[in-house]
Amino acid sequence: MNMQASDVLAPQSPRSLDDMQLPTVMMRDIVLKTMFRKNIDMVTSLSAAICLPIPVTQELVDMAREQRLLEATGTLNANNGNEMGYQLTEQGKARALDALAQSEYFGAMPVPLDVYAAQVKRQSVRNMQITRAQLTGAMGHLVLPDALLGQLGPAVSAGRSILMYGPPGNGKSSISNGIRDALGDHVFVPRAIEYAGQVITLYDPIVHAAVPVQPDDPTALRRTASFDLRYVKCERPTVITGGELSLDMLDLVYNPTARTYQAPLQLKSTGGIFIVDDLGRQAEPPQALVNRWIVPLEENKDILALQSGEKFEAPFDTLVIFSTNFHPNEIFDQAALRRIFFKIKIDGPNQENFLKIFAMVAKKRNMPLDEATLVHLLKVKYPEIDNLYANYQPIFLIDQMIAICDFEGLPYQMTPDLIDRAWDNMFVQNEQIIR
Repeated sequence: MNMQASDVLAPQSPRSLDDMQLPTVMMRDIVLKTMFRKNIDMVTSLSAAICLPIPVTQELVDMAREQRLLEATGTLNANNGNEMGYQLTEQGKARALDALAQSEYFGAMPVPLDVYAAQVKRQSVRNMQITRAQLTGAMGHLVLPDALLGQLGPAVSAGRSILMYGPPGNGKSSISNGIRDALGDHVFVPRAIEYAGQVITLYDPIVHAAVPVQPDDPTALRRTASFDLRYVKCERPTVITGGELSLDMLDLVYNPTARTYQAPLQLKSTGGIFIVDDLGRQAEPPQALVNRWIVPLEENKDILALQSGEKFEAPFDTLVIFSTNFHPNEIFDQAALRRIFFKIKIDGPNQENFLKIFAMVAKKRNMPLDEATLVHLLKVKYPEIDNLYANYQPIFLIDQMIAICDFEGLPYQMTPDLIDRAWDNMFVQNEQIIR
């Protein structure tokens, strides 16, 4: 059986409380809050809820018993291997309520920030080596010039920032998604991290695609997890933002009710890709957005701030892809451009590649090709726009003809007349509007 690199680099399960590197009071309080909120009375159930091995969980339970916050129920549960049950004492319930008033967080024990930072280095996106075959396979649905793949490959392998620019409708977003698909392996994402006694939730099922993991054998005498279960094994994450991106979305999000923090978008994308699509359409100017990324892009670390104003360093290990329809010189100064490592122009296709895309889309849509219509399109229509081809146009034109055929009750077909009708919907003519 071939092991992926991510399996070798998996975070190891803690074997004792000393391995946890967390404040003892914090761990004890999370145990009490979890038992209180989830009505747990068995160590095995508690172990699963706080994502720690049973021996470490038992250490925490024993510590809470010594402090008279927990007590044994004195009954053995036959359904759980004659396991002893535990319950909160009155003092334990009071402590749980007091702890919940300070922070509603319970469940998976957090990972200390510096421990997570070491894991980030082990699974860094900058350790990726993408081959031409991998990139071509991930871009198989696109018709791209070989020279473009030759530019993209080194950029992705370097794990450095990329600016893709060029006319709209030529697949910059699709290429970004193809790069994501080419990465292909797995990383370990903590459910939550801890800094200065504060809990920051990180794993987000909307961003992170969890990978199914073989469960441990519950009948085994010693259950050993293949990795620290405070982490979730995931595909390398991808965060895609567009015109909605604002600078405050790159800050920690504080929940005043739960008194916990949620990681910002760039921290959630650690080990993967952060795509800023449609740069120049955001409320903030592009220069301001790139200025926010200067330290992370140059130093591989980000600066985040708690509610108290205290600032701290967080790992920044993300392939940032900026995509814009503007020329870079229109939206950036030279200092900003210098900090973006790769600048790749994405042009429209030439006529040969345009026809390849057109034929590929027609086949996928079950639209028969017609030579006379194609000649009309290339010789009559495209000269009207100086033969400027774009990757989106075949899909647009064919889908328009399909819509007309469906409406008119015609079998799918392409004719010069249908092309003319589709063409009229692709462009808005400049004309005076009488008000």
